[in-house]
Amino acid sequence: MGRQLCRSIAVIGALVALTVSCGWAAAIHAAEISADQVEGRWTSEAGTSLTFHENHTFTAEHFNELPVAHDCEEPAALSSGRWAFYAPTEADRFPTADETATRGTVLSLIFFTGDCEVGAYLFGDEDDPAICPTADADVGCPSDGYLHRNQTAASHS
Repeated sequence: MGRQLCRSIAVIGALVALTVSCGWAAAIHAAEISADQVEGRWTSEAGTSLTFHENHTFTAEHFNELPVAHDCEEPAALSSGRWAFYAPTEADRFPTADETATRGTVLSLIFFTGDCEVGAYLFGDEDDPAICPTADADVGCPSDGYLHRNQTAASHS
């Protein structure tokens, strides 16, 4: 439980740092997309994939190969979980994972195994976003680590 709280605080800190330290650069590069745009299969050039479902579950393939996975207790077991957008709550201005949020710029990936929560930042623009699972939005992902929506799957869903 303490580890999950620390991860949530780290993600909140990264969100604040992204909006404060990057200023206009963050606004240009952050992509706000809707939940239905998230749904579907996303793949990276390195072979990692995430498939997001309407019921806020996801499956992952080769997620353990991403640098951020090594922050989790069992990287090889990271194969499925729940997703939500980070959104501010009415009582608190700090964003928290909220499955009722319909749009956002950052996803929370909470894996069923290993007490692991990963922030996934949305970059690009609404029409061509990329997902970067990372502990630090300023660091980003390796060039082959950005996940892009599989257009074939998107056109058939």
